[in-house]
This record gives sequence, structure tokens and C-alpha cells, in this order.
Amino acid sequence: MTKTINDVYMELFHRLKEADDPQPSLSARELTAYACKADKNKTGEWGHLYLDDATVDYAHLLCDKCLDGEPLAYILGEWDFYGLTFLVDKNVLIPRADTEPLCEMVIEQAKKKVSPRILDLCCGSGCIGIAAAHTVKDAHVAAVDNSEGALRITRENARRLGVQNRFIALNADVRFRPPVNMGQYDIIVSNPPYVTRAEMRELDRSVYHYEPHEALYGGVDGLDFYRSICSKWGSLLVPGGIILFECGWQQATDVAAILEENHFAGIGITEDLAGVPRIVYGYNTEINDPLE
Repeated sequence: MTKTINDVYMELFHRLKEADDPQPSLSARELTAYACKADKNKTGEWGHLYLDDATVDYAHLLCDKCLDGEPLAYILGEWDFYGLTFLVDKNVLIPRADTEPLCEMVIEQAKKKVSPRILDLCCGSGCIGIAAAHTVKDAHVAAVDNSEGALRITRENARRLGVQNRFIALNADVRFRPPVNMGQYDIIVSNPPYVTRAEMRELDRSVYHYEPHEALYGGVDGLDFYRSICSKWGSLLVPGGIILFECGWQQATDVAAILEENHFAGIGITEDLAGVPRIVYGYNTEINDPLE
């Protein structure tokens, strides 16, 4: 019997719901739209569009992958962040809504400058730096990662989103000193690996088995990258420049202490959308906190 796109959507929805998918409607819609090459914003038309058997089978194959634990973003090869669609694969972490407040803070700071220079460390897919460059039209961004696979994705995202002329992706390990001639930056931002050794053993299966461990593990206490960035890369800030970090839900106080140990001033902690202390920032000079 010939099936419509809506028929397939309902089949996937019921399979996902029975398997306790946390968002069966979203997952079913995304999988159906991808498999059927349909516009997910025009679901009202899905009941009138018929499919061949091969497409129906393909949609169920993708659903099988989802039920086996593979993250939806990796199945689709893309994910939305800050209103933009980013390419993703298993070389990069999936951009998460928890990081959008950090991105918003970077953008707010960049808008206060003329032709701001932003350094995005441990950039992964490039979502923070690229979103900032896309929003602040005179911003220039340097994105750093030590994974060539991640940098390949970052460069392609910059090209697809039209910021490649104000964006450069560099291979460097932030645990060591920066390459020579990096220049100075108004803003340094990083969402570095911060999962502790104990937390690595407790990660959700879909994270542990699919997302890159090198982008997750931050050392025994999860703070290795904060220590190295503050001590080795903080000197790249201009006078009055700001450094901003995302951190784990129990790490904000420790990250703030690391900033203080490295002589940053005006240190502050901001909560994410769920009210969790998630963003820690500081300045390289003794100035009042303009975020208050």
C-alpha cells in the first residue's frame, strides 16, 4: 500500500515513543523530513505527498539507528544552534542549547567594539565563533582546535554560512603555548573539554559511544584545559579584553578561582537557561564589571 509522508511520520513517532525517546515528535519529524527530502516546516502538506517503498524503508532504517542510540544530529549530519544550521559529524560535539547563552554574551561584548577580534578555543564545529561572526558583521574570528577533522567541519560551516572572509581556523593544542604571531584579541571564548574522569564513566550511552572523547575529557578533575588556557593563552587578550568559559555544573567556582590565580579581574559567574552556574568570565585588567 502506498504511504504518504505523514504515514511514515506517524510510524516513526510511535516507534520512538514506545522506545521512550525523550522527544519522539521532534525526532520523528526530523528523520521523516531528512529521509523523504521534505520541508519540515510544511508538515501540513505531508498527508498529500506519496512515497515509494525504498524511501519508506530508508526512513525506518534511520529510525533503527536512532533507536540503537546514535544521536539524531549525527544521523542527519547537521544541527541547529543560535538560529543557524551547522554541519556535524563524529569529529565534533553536537552543539547544544546550553551553550547559546555563552554565545549571546560573546556577541553582546563584540557589539561594543569596532571590528572586534574574537578567539574561539577548542572550537569543535565552530558554532560559537561562526555565530558571532554571522551576527556581528565587522567581527573577525580565529578558531582553534587540535583535531583536523573538527577543523574541516569548522571551515565548511564558515563557508556555508558566509563568514569565511572574516574567519580563520587554526590547528593548535591549547594545552601548550600559542603559535607565534597569533596577535591580540578583544574576546577569548572557550567551551573546552570539562568532563571529569568519574563523569566519563557515567555519560549517557549516546554521548559515550558516539561523541569524540577528546572533546569531552578534561582530566581527572575536568579542569586541565581551563588551567592551560588561562596560563598560556590569556596573554593574547588586549587591555580590558574579556575571556569567557562554559563549564560543568559543579565547576564554576573552581574555574573562577583559576582565573583569579592567573591575575584576571572582574571575575563573574552567569547561569544558563536552566539556572545552572555555567559561564565564568574575567578581564585582563582591574576594571569594573560592565556586565552588571
